[in-house]
Amino acid sequence: MADTPDTIVLKRHRDLDGRKNEIWIRRGIFGLLCVLPLLALLDVFGQRPSSSTATAPAAVLDVYAASHVRGGVIFETRFHVTARRDLRHAVLVLDPGWLEGMTLNTIEPSPLAEGSRNGRLILTLGPIPHGTSYLLFLQFQVDPTNVGRRSQRVDLYDGSRALATVHRTITVFP
Repeated sequence: MADTPDTIVLKRHRDLDGRKNEIWIRRGIFGLLCVLPLLALLDVFGQRPSSSTATAPAAVLDVYAASHVRGGVIFETRFHVTARRDLRHAVLVLDPGWLEGMTLNTIEPSPLAEGSRNGRLILTLGPIPHGTSYLLFLQFQVDPTNVGRRSQRVDLYDGSRALATVHRTITVFP
C-alpha cells in the first residue's frame, strides 16, 4: 500500500472531518442551477402573449403581444384597430422600445407609409370605415444581446388627432 502524500490529511480530506456541511452547500448551489432550466421549460421566461386594449369614442385599439421574451426568440404582435366612426387617416405611432434590440422581420399587411418622429416609428394605415377593423401583424426576433425592460407604448391617431393609447412594457431575459 502506498504512503499518503505529504499534502493530504486523511481525517480532513477523506473523512471530511469538520467539513460535513460543505457537501450540502454544494448540493444546494447545484440545485439552484437546475431550477433555472426547469423554470424555462415551464415557460416562466417565455413569450406567452397578452392583450392590452384602449377604448375611445372613435376607435378601439387592441395590442396582442408577448410581455416576456428571451434572446433569440421569434414572436408576433397583432394590432387590431376597430373603427367606431370613419377614420380618414389612421396612424399607429410606436415607442422606440418596439425596435430597440429587436429585429423587425415582417409587417403584414404593409402600411401605406412608414416614418419616424422623434425616434418613434410611424405606420400610416390609411382610411378605416366605420364598423370595420384593421389587423396589422409585426413579426420580431429578439437580438441575443438584448436584455432589460422597455416601454412599448402605442398611440392611435386619425391624422394629427390622438384617439387612443396603449401603455405596455416588455421584459427581455437573457
